[in-house]
Amino acid sequence: MSTANIGLIGLGTMGAMLALNIAEKGFPIAVWNRTTSVTHKFKSEAGDLAERIIATETLADLVAAIAKPRSIILMVPAGPAVDQQIEALRPLLDPEDLIIDAGNANFHDTNRRAEEAKAKGPHFLGMGVSGGEEGARHGPSIMGGGEKADWDRVAPVLEAISAKYQGIPCATWMGPGGAGHFVKAVHNGIEYADMQMIAEIYGVMRDGLGLSAPEIGAVFDKWNDGPLQSYLIEISAAVSKATDGAHPMLDVILDKAGQKGTGRWTVIEAQNLAAPIPVIEAAVMARNVSARLDDRRKGEAVFGAAPMALPKGALTVEALEQAMIAGKILCYAQGFDLIVAASKEFGWDLPLPAIARVWREGCIIRSTMLNDMATALEEDQGRDLMFAPFFADHLRASTPGLRQAVSVGAAHGLPLPALAAGLAWFDMMRTGRSTANMIQAQRDFFGAHGFERLDQPGTGLHGPWGAHMV
Repeated sequence: MSTANIGLIGLGTMGAMLALNIAEKGFPIAVWNRTTSVTHKFKSEAGDLAERIIATETLADLVAAIAKPRSIILMVPAGPAVDQQIEALRPLLDPEDLIIDAGNANFHDTNRRAEEAKAKGPHFLGMGVSGGEEGARHGPSIMGGGEKADWDRVAPVLEAISAKYQGIPCATWMGPGGAGHFVKAVHNGIEYADMQMIAEIYGVMRDGLGLSAPEIGAVFDKWNDGPLQSYLIEISAAVSKATDGAHPMLDVILDKAGQKGTGRWTVIEAQNLAAPIPVIEAAVMARNVSARLDDRRKGEAVFGAAPMALPKGALTVEALEQAMIAGKILCYAQGFDLIVAASKEFGWDLPLPAIARVWREGCIIRSTMLNDMATALEEDQGRDLMFAPFFADHLRASTPGLRQAVSVGAAHGLPLPALAAGLAWFDMMRTGRSTANMIQAQRDFFGAHGFERLDQPGTGLHGPWGAHMV
C-alpha cells in the first residue's frame, strides 16, 4: 500500500483513536506527528490495522502519501497551533486539497480560517467531534462546518467512522464556516449543565438524605432505565459504585472541577446573541466556584457548613428524579434556543432536528430524550422545545418535583444553582405580565429612555417624572 484515502496530523489520545477508527473502517490513512518516534510507535502498536496505516516522518512525506485531491485531518490543540499547522501545510498542498480542523476550536477562529482558505487555499472544514477517547475510537458524533461540497467529499469516511443510531450515522453537515464548531460548543455547554445538575442531585442525596455513594449509584442505575436514560446518568452510577479497594472513589476525589473553556465560550456567545441560557451559565459559574477551594473553606469557617441533613420525608428520591427530568428539558430547550439565535444572526439555517439526531449516539450528552427532541423539532422547528406537547406534558408532571427540590434545598443550605436557574427561567417563561415594566420606568426616570404603554401604540413615551428627573 502506498496511497492513503486521508491523512491525519496529531497522534495524541484523540488523534490516535480517530486514526485507528478510520483504518478499522477500511480506509488507508497516512499519519504524522511532530515527534517521529510517536508516529512509528503508533503504527507498531496498531496490530492488524497497521497494514492500513502509513507512518510518515515529514509533512512532505505525509502529503505525498495521500491520494489527490487530498484531505488531511488536524488533531492538534486549539488556537495558534492550528494556524501554524495550516501555514506549514499550505505550500505543500494543491488548491483543491482539504484541511479539516477536528479540534475544539472557537467558531470565530473557524470562520476566520474558512475566509482565509477562500483567498489563499486550500479548502477548509471545521469539524466538531464529541465522544471522548472511546467515541473517537469506536464512533463519535461529528458536526461539520464549511462548504457543503467539501463535506460531501469526505462524508463517506466521516459517516463510516461515526456513531450510529439504529444504523443512521451521527455525522451531519451543519452549515458554512464555523457552524459545526458552534454546534459543538453548544453541545459542550449542555454537557456542563447536565453534569452540574447531576452533581447537585448527588449532593442532595449525599448531604441531605445521607445516602452512601453505593446507594446513590443504585439510584442512578434505576433512573437509567427510565426517561433519564443517558450516558451521563450511566457513568454517574458507575463512578458512584466504584471503590479504590477501601473507600468509595467519590469520597476521596477533590471537589475541584476542571474545564477547558468551551462551556465559557458558549456563555459568552449567548450574551452576545441575547439568548438566555441560565442553566448553562449557572453550571459554568459552579465550576468556577469549585476552583476557589481555599475561599470556600474560609467561608465554611466563618459561616458554618451550608449543607444540612433534611428532616425525614422533606424530600424523596422520586421528587429528585422529577427535578432532574425537568431540569434536563429546560437546559436542552435553552441550548436549542441559542442555536436558533446564532442561526439567525449568522445566516446559517442550522438544522435543529438533524442536530438532535447527531447527538443521539456517540457524544457525551447522548440520551433517549434526544430522539423525542428530534421528533418534536421535526414537527415544528420554529417552536420552543418546551412548548412542544410531548415536553410540555413532561414539564407539567415534573416541575412540582423541581420546585420542591429547589425550595427544600434553599431552606437547608443545599446549593442547587443550575436547577434553581432552570426553575426561575421556567417561571419567567410562563408569566404573561412580568415585572420588566418597573425596569422600563426606572430607565426612563434616570435616562429618559422612553417606554411603550399597554393602552397606547408607539414607542418613546415618557412618564410624569417632571422635577424628579435627574
